[in-house]
Amino acid sequence: MIKTLQTENLTISYDEKIIVENLNLSIPIGKITALVGANGSGKSTILKTLARLLQPKNGHVFLDGKKIHQYSTKEVAKKLAILPQNPIAPDGLTVSELVAYGRYPHQKSFSTHSKEDFQIINWAIEATGLTAFEERPVDELSGGQRQRAWIALALAQKTPILLLDEPTTFLDMGHQLDVLKLIRKLNEEQQRTIIMVVHDLNHATRFADHIVCIKNGEVRAEGNPVEVVTEPMLKEVFHIEATILNEPKTGLPVCIPTDSIAEENI
Repeated sequence: MIKTLQTENLTISYDEKIIVENLNLSIPIGKITALVGANGSGKSTILKTLARLLQPKNGHVFLDGKKIHQYSTKEVAKKLAILPQNPIAPDGLTVSELVAYGRYPHQKSFSTHSKEDFQIINWAIEATGLTAFEERPVDELSGGQRQRAWIALALAQKTPILLLDEPTTFLDMGHQLDVLKLIRKLNEEQQRTIIMVVHDLNHATRFADHIVCIKNGEVRAEGNPVEVVTEPMLKEVFHIEATILNEPKTGLPVCIPTDSIAEENI
């Protein structure tokens, strides 16, 4: 079981442009963490570096106290799975075939799927509500179904950590809620640690235990939704005037934007 995931003085750049500098971040294990911030703030860059898809310029990501680049690729794939933005499946690939790819990190060279592999594949398909679609090509699914298929692939890896990059992008409101409720269910029932980049701040407040606000590659606020989602934070990080209300059923904060603010006026 994973006990820690954190960064130490992490600096990330594209070519010579610094995107994130000296980031020190500790992810709560067994919780849902949402990375939020304006477009271009560095959220997805941080997520990719946590998943070892990007090599930092300086500093390190530590997984269970060990530098993540000291693990083999297969070892990392057994510990964390990432769902990038807008993944594309090969034409004609069925849901069950796609989800089966999640078992490859657990297979020995040239081996076929075991009975346990098939059990896990079927479990991932069932957990995401796709049993009726398992033989349907992924490119024939609706947006919400397709996103659930990719989540099923990540689930089939059987990793204790899931990293999701804007998992509700291009989905309508109903499908957004379906996907987010599935993520919450996975966390509550299986104690999965989930880190997700979230575009909608109200989704973050409702579905995340821990929120990290990023601006220009720096953490500007961090904590539970009530601590983080404040009018001063919205002004600084998102450049908006907003009213914060408490949602009647949950008591969680809801952000209602009222005006935008030019950055030079902040």
